[in-house]
Amino acid sequence: MTNQQPIQIPHCAWQRSIGKGWDHPYTVRYASNLDDGPWHGMPLGGMGAGCIGRSSKGDFNLWHLDGGEHIFQSLPACQFSVFEQIASATQAYALSTEAPKDNTLSRWSWYPQEKGTYSALYPRSWFEYQGVFTTDITCEQFSPIWAENYQESSYPIVNFDWTIHNPTDQPITLSIMLTWQNTVGWFTNAIKSPTIKVRDDGSPEYEYQPKWRDSTGNYNEWIQDNYRVGCLLNRVQPHENVQEGDGQIAIASVYNPSVEVFYLSRWNPDGDGGEVWDNFAADGSLPDLQDETPADSAEQIACAIAIRFTVKPGQTKTIPFTLAWDLPITEFKQGVNYYRRYTDFFGRNGKNAWSMVRTSLKHSDLWREKIEAWQQPILQRDDLPNWFKMALFNELYLLADGGTLWTAATEDDPVGQFGVLECLDYRWYESLDVRLYGSFGLMMLWPKLDKSVLEAFARAIPHHDDTPRIVGYDRSSAIRKEAGATPHDLGAPNEHPWQESNYTSYQDCNQWKDLPSDFVLQVYRDYLLTGKNDSDFLWECWHSITLTLAYLKKFDRDNDGIPENSGAPDQTFDDWKLRGISAYCGGLWIAALEAAIKIGQILLTTPPTNPQLQPENFPTGMQNTLDIYHSWLQQSRSLYHDALWNGEYYRLDTESGSNVVMADQLCGQFYARLLGLPDVVEEQYTISTLNKIYDACFLKFHDGKYGAANGVLPDGSAVNPDDTHPLEVWTGINFGLAAFMLQMGMKEEAFKLTETVVKQVYENGLQFRTPEAITAVGTFRASHYLRAMAIWCIYGVLSDWE
Repeated sequence: MTNQQPIQIPHCAWQRSIGKGWDHPYTVRYASNLDDGPWHGMPLGGMGAGCIGRSSKGDFNLWHLDGGEHIFQSLPACQFSVFEQIASATQAYALSTEAPKDNTLSRWSWYPQEKGTYSALYPRSWFEYQGVFTTDITCEQFSPIWAENYQESSYPIVNFDWTIHNPTDQPITLSIMLTWQNTVGWFTNAIKSPTIKVRDDGSPEYEYQPKWRDSTGNYNEWIQDNYRVGCLLNRVQPHENVQEGDGQIAIASVYNPSVEVFYLSRWNPDGDGGEVWDNFAADGSLPDLQDETPADSAEQIACAIAIRFTVKPGQTKTIPFTLAWDLPITEFKQGVNYYRRYTDFFGRNGKNAWSMVRTSLKHSDLWREKIEAWQQPILQRDDLPNWFKMALFNELYLLADGGTLWTAATEDDPVGQFGVLECLDYRWYESLDVRLYGSFGLMMLWPKLDKSVLEAFARAIPHHDDTPRIVGYDRSSAIRKEAGATPHDLGAPNEHPWQESNYTSYQDCNQWKDLPSDFVLQVYRDYLLTGKNDSDFLWECWHSITLTLAYLKKFDRDNDGIPENSGAPDQTFDDWKLRGISAYCGGLWIAALEAAIKIGQILLTTPPTNPQLQPENFPTGMQNTLDIYHSWLQQSRSLYHDALWNGEYYRLDTESGSNVVMADQLCGQFYARLLGLPDVVEEQYTISTLNKIYDACFLKFHDGKYGAANGVLPDGSAVNPDDTHPLEVWTGINFGLAAFMLQMGMKEEAFKLTETVVKQVYENGLQFRTPEAITAVGTFRASHYLRAMAIWCIYGVLSDWE
């Protein structure tokens, strides 16, 4: 295509010079936690399809192609290269600014640092190459992800659309080459029964050993399919049925009379690269050799495709490339296999990568238009600063990057089952306390997926598992899952997610005082804020709501109406001891009771579509349950404020004697107002508390440089300088707190707080691996963290949830 308009990159996109490093990137707080360094770029690939990361220096270095697992390692042979010729002058560069450290591909020339700009606004990113080539060259890369889309958003497809403009008065010849190493078969755990151990921070982890560089039997095919051309990367399959890691990868472009196509279907990425580079650097060509010989046990193989063309003076030309992978199976513990969501549309035999190529090359322009139409109403708002728009979309990266699972549809799960890890250090799915804030993006943009997660929790609540475990925090013993307890999470990749819950054993989560309330509030939130018409969803959750509120009420030891915290860290701040009635858990309890009553009142007038969900003795039994909730609520309300108010803010709890200012103390009040429920506390007390939090936890905590700490003394100092969670700035809690401030009319304060935290992430090498926690000494904890998607809660309040 020619004479196209220059590409328009949104002004609010995150930007960094190509290959520019970081002088002092933040480093991990605990050596046992993950720290891959700052070279993270926007992930490429659909939600639950696996994803690949490409950094701002141009290398492909993150490989999340095995569901729930993490590999961070550059593959230099996976790369774009550009050849340019003006008259007799030629130059060619591989478009990464770092040559391989092992001296492979030594014949290649690598792109110089800081010659152009990398920009990212999820799910689109761009490389603008400046100051090296005479032509203006931009590569846009994206996957077909947009809101309310439950098909294309699952595709394992990346489009690379190249726009080339000739600003001179003479023709310029260019060639764009894409090389790719055959990695089919690599992405599965070679250890089929991995050992679970407890890390030094008390968290469980299991062994993971990918079949990295196991390329035996891999082979590449050159494909010419009408106007589509490319390489299909395959593997000789030694077993009849498709297994995890089996499948195909494809790279492709299009042929037309204005371009020349060259290829090399088999070359050695462990060599000096001359078999590819010598021809390409000379004239932009390749040898046009087709070789489908499978790799032996000592071999690595790669393929290459090049598109050569001439751009006339003043002309603009676009060249599309696409990358697709068909790895249809995710295996959890041995023998537990799920098909990925995209297989509902492309089939399950692992031989559909070229079908994806056809789909991508046909529909890529439409997909881009869909993404732009989704984002444009937000991007054109003048009342939102660019840094906020940037972070709002870029924090959605985790929906592809976060070890994400999205399974094929079933009768019980018509859009499949979904899950995002709490983070890569805490490798279990959809931690309920974390998603209290962290699920707002999913709920607002893909509500069916969010409801599927909550329905999975509803199914898990009645389950009992008396497997004994050692609690990492204090080495005590506990059973895995009490019947009626709301599980902390939906399980881990090495077991059976959705079926085996409560994977974490750092604390005994059966004792947690926030999880049941978190569950009830999220259920009512998803009903209320997604149309108020999905009563079937409420019915799916109602039985579990009644079970888990009754379970939580058992912790009301003195029968005063509010369950007490036990003195162990028994809530989301799981290194922080609360004793007696706490502001945090008590407020959530009151809000959850109000929400449960509202749910019950809706269901009394709306019988279930599925008669099996109707409780015995309906509606009398349900009305009796609501009467009980009213009585608990009356008791709780008469006690909460008087027991905890100190004249300025709410005390941490009733028994510890602490005067710490807790940043998230009124989360229950935030949720109550969010859901149109009666206030947990009166507005005057909410405003006073928020002002105190803003002053102590933010402004007086290291002069407001980092964000709001979880809990400090009124003067901003530490209760104990050795505290962990209280002295951390939690990104998601800060975004939730900012949404609360907006809710109460404190817009200036909310945006100052949010901007501070956003800059901490995006200016210190934490982009596309946003952590749970940042400290005042430039360290972080728990990267790729779920709770940070709470930034969508801020937008929800700003837009009145429309």
